[in-house]
Amino acid sequence: MYVVIMAGGSGTRFWPVSRKAKPKQFLDITGKGPMVLETCGRMAPAFKDEQIILVLGQEHMEEATALFRERRVHILAEPVGRNTAPCMGLGAIYASHLGCSDPVAFLPADHYVSKPAALLESVRRATEIAASGPIVTLGIVPTRPETGYGYIQWSEERPDFWEQKAYRVKAFVEKPTLDKAKQYLVRGDYLWNAGIFVATPQTILKEIELHLPRLYRGLTRLKPALGTDSFENVLEEVYEKLESVSFDYGIMERTSSPVFVVPCDCGWSDVGSWESLYELREEDHDDKRNLTEGECLVVDCKGTFVSSRGGRLVSCLGLKNCLVIDTPEALLVADLKKSQEVRKIIDLLKRSRKDDLL
Repeated sequence: MYVVIMAGGSGTRFWPVSRKAKPKQFLDITGKGPMVLETCGRMAPAFKDEQIILVLGQEHMEEATALFRERRVHILAEPVGRNTAPCMGLGAIYASHLGCSDPVAFLPADHYVSKPAALLESVRRATEIAASGPIVTLGIVPTRPETGYGYIQWSEERPDFWEQKAYRVKAFVEKPTLDKAKQYLVRGDYLWNAGIFVATPQTILKEIELHLPRLYRGLTRLKPALGTDSFENVLEEVYEKLESVSFDYGIMERTSSPVFVVPCDCGWSDVGSWESLYELREEDHDDKRNLTEGECLVVDCKGTFVSSRGGRLVSCLGLKNCLVIDTPEALLVADLKKSQEVRKIIDLLKRSRKDDLL
């Protein structure tokens, strides 16, 4: 069995620390080292290095090579980001090239898991089911009415989570309103969608052929080039013509094949914003719920996240529920509750052609 770790995202919501040159997955966001290394580390009890396939952007190849210089992981560089469907297709075709016909686990490189053993047990359960052909996804047992995640609804009325290995998926649901999220939590038949899938390479490629034929034709072009000197050139030609499409939208929302979900209670977080990181590090808060990093002074502040990464003292007075992120190149000051909207700043920087700050 192989695992494909998807590390091609841009991580814009962690601006100004996360940049094109060094996105979230290559940063020490949680205090435990670069997230991609953390992800590989939690899979180590079940997968040898040579069973790990890392898919990332070409611009991060040098960084990844340095991080994994003493490890035998397979590293594939996408010439340009095209979202998760092409990424998973590339991972599936490469796993097949390596001789894998067993189920492959596909997971993002930039998530946090506090209970890795529980994650691996869920992957093991999913593998047993996926071996017969279906796609299996891991659904995170929700702990609050979250509006920032997609949801997975199962078809059983009131299943006994821990008596049955998996459940038939009824629907994949987009990010809900707060009222809807509260309803989902009360109903009890919804799980968070973590973007973690388990399926055989054959199943992934069959579904891509059915629902994303253009992508499938591109992947077919790659087959004879795998393992040859021409692979990078062919890959660049193929990716140049591919559309950007997520696996959720391109496959999971269209497939008529059976799909199963394995409930997973592993202390998961997508660490998708500065606010989610603030919540994740609750144990590091002071008695007024402030979180600080680096050389900081906080006076009469409450519920504030201050990070000094610019090599200077950052002093804050009388702030409440604020976010202050200082780096050598840029300073971000925001309402902590609006940290998900940092992309608005990215859009303004793009329109102003301030590429040096992206």
